[in-house]
Amino acid sequence: MPWPPQLQDVKDYVGVTDSRDDVSLQVALDAAVSYVEDVLAGSYNFTGELLSVLPAPSPRVVQGTVRYAARQHSLRRSPDGTIDMGELGTARIPTNDPAIEQLLGIGRWRAPMVG
Repeated sequence: MPWPPQLQDVKDYVGVTDSRDDVSLQVALDAAVSYVEDVLAGSYNFTGELLSVLPAPSPRVVQGTVRYAARQHSLRRSPDGTIDMGELGTARIPTNDPAIEQLLGIGRWRAPMVG
């Protein structure tokens, strides 16, 4: 999977077949790519430099970025961080997703760093 992920990757993941959400999905994807590049700077060759000693982003990192973009896109429907569950009341949406953190190798899944 090439870096950076494309809009179609996010649309395929969320199951969108039309173009009505393209702008907001692209904004979420651009933010996700920027976030991942910032957090994992020095771990992957995000620029595709031929002489870099860093590895290219793995399919796991690309998939984590796509999932992060999809999550950010869906969270826009809940600016206060809650979701109405009808008769069950209101529930808080967690601010992080351990599965995405694991795919990206961030948070508690980040390898120890020295230096």
